[in-house]
Amino acid sequence: MGPVQIFLVGAIVLIILGTAVVFLLGQEKDRKRRITTVIQGHRQSTRKFSAHDVQNKRRAEIARKLKETKEEQDEKKGKKKKATIALLLEQAGLTVTVKQYWLYSVALMVAMLIVTLLLGHSLFVVVMAGIVGLLGFPRLVVRHLTKRRQKKFLEEFADALEAVIRLLKAGMPVSEAISMISREFTGPVGEEMSRIYDKQKIGIPLHEAAMEATKRMPLAEMQMFATGLSIQAQTGSSLSEVLKNLAGVIRARFRLKRKIKALSSEAIASAAIIGSLPNLLALGMYFANREYIMVLFTDPFGKIMLGCAVVWMMIGILVMKVMINFKV
Repeated sequence: MGPVQIFLVGAIVLIILGTAVVFLLGQEKDRKRRITTVIQGHRQSTRKFSAHDVQNKRRAEIARKLKETKEEQDEKKGKKKKATIALLLEQAGLTVTVKQYWLYSVALMVAMLIVTLLLGHSLFVVVMAGIVGLLGFPRLVVRHLTKRRQKKFLEEFADALEAVIRLLKAGMPVSEAISMISREFTGPVGEEMSRIYDKQKIGIPLHEAAMEATKRMPLAEMQMFATGLSIQAQTGSSLSEVLKNLAGVIRARFRLKRKIKALSSEAIASAAIIGSLPNLLALGMYFANREYIMVLFTDPFGKIMLGCAVVWMMIGILVMKVMINFKV
């Protein structure tokens, strides 16, 4: 091998070695850059975790308190007895005492007994009229008043919560904000807030007074409001954020109820027509041909047919009511 060939071989070897060295240096540089990037990213995530550590801990504490409160409420529901007459009257917003309620019920029973006796009905009809007058109709009226009061409460409760949020953001204490709401709002919202504030003034904690209000206003929204006050008292969380979310939930439920009512209006109208059509036809037949329709009331087999028709009609009405009754 001549000098020229040796030189060429040495040059090729040097080029290969130089390329390998450059490649290895590049790999080492890339590895150091990746390590630096990972370290920087780890430091950033550590800083983010440190910044949100307190907030995450508070959220976990709130979630735990919510779970404990729900378990306590479920336990109370399991042990809860039937609502008394006094509680039903409070839920309806009536100032009538239990004694007055029973006096009115007895008076209504006596009036219905006299009316049915004067009309010449049988003993069974008279007894049933007395039972309805004593136990049925008064409770029906109280239940109707309760539902109307709860509906009116929900219509104003979202506005009251938003007013409380504005007062809290302005720096007013929670108790004073509730006091102002009790003065500004009339109806069930003002009454319940006034009772909560009055109980708080005599030494009862605010969240306990709100929990007692859930007995008079047994609504999910009121229970969430009382739970929010309880969480705020135990963990020191932001009450304005909780009330803001609650107000949004209430308005969303109202929108959903209105949408369901609009979509089910046709079914409700059809059910009303189907349910009232036999009665209207029987009434028209009574005025058009009384002898023809009175067979159902005088003939024994006609009475059986009439009783079967009434039973099947009631079953059909209940089925239609279940089909068109949507709970939100």
